[in-house]
Amino acid sequence: MIQLSNVCKRYPGGHEALKNVSLALADGEMAFLTGHSGAGKSTLLKLIALIECVTSGQIMVNDKNLARLARRRIPYFRRGIGVVFQDNKLLFDRTVFDNVALPLVVCGVPHKEIARRVRAALDKVGLLAKEKMPPITLSGGEQQRLGIARAVVNKPPLLLADEPTGNLDPELSDQIIDLFHDFNRHGVGVLIATHDLRHIERLKLRRLTLKDGAIVQDSAA
Repeated sequence: MIQLSNVCKRYPGGHEALKNVSLALADGEMAFLTGHSGAGKSTLLKLIALIECVTSGQIMVNDKNLARLARRRIPYFRRGIGVVFQDNKLLFDRTVFDNVALPLVVCGVPHKEIARRVRAALDKVGLLAKEKMPPITLSGGEQQRLGIARAVVNKPPLLLADEPTGNLDPELSDQIIDLFHDFNRHGVGVLIATHDLRHIERLKLRRLTLKDGAIVQDSAA
């Protein structure tokens, strides 16, 4: 599902965020990406989602070589990936329902199908009763769950999450990671960048560790 081969990312000014990173994540696998702040975790996720482009090396995602993907095909490629951001990136001028519906509206999904899929996603994360509320009225944990509902409503085979529990207490943090684990048990591939090592120890899943832009540990190796 994901394969990086000798990937480097250099920003203007010469900063190397990633250095010769090679790794593979199988279809339906769940893994954690760890490392200190500035280690390159967010950059790696952005490269996989084609939010940014590599400086050198190759990335394959869902059997597609990202370097050969035409610009006009990028929006279609992204439909196969759900991304959960640490700051949620919610639209506070729209309701909970409309936030989750947005990816389906962009894809031209029929109205009745949008309603069915949005409510199914909200039910999955425990927010169905709050579909008409504005996101600003939700707690931090609820806003994070709303971001997850939006990421999965299009039924992507791959989920990427960048520090999804960074601002939550341990109990809420466990609930969010358990949601991802549940999606994984239903066949969705999951890669989570996190500082919280408790989840790795609790779930006994693969750990990829970045240090100064390089992979220094792979617990599956």
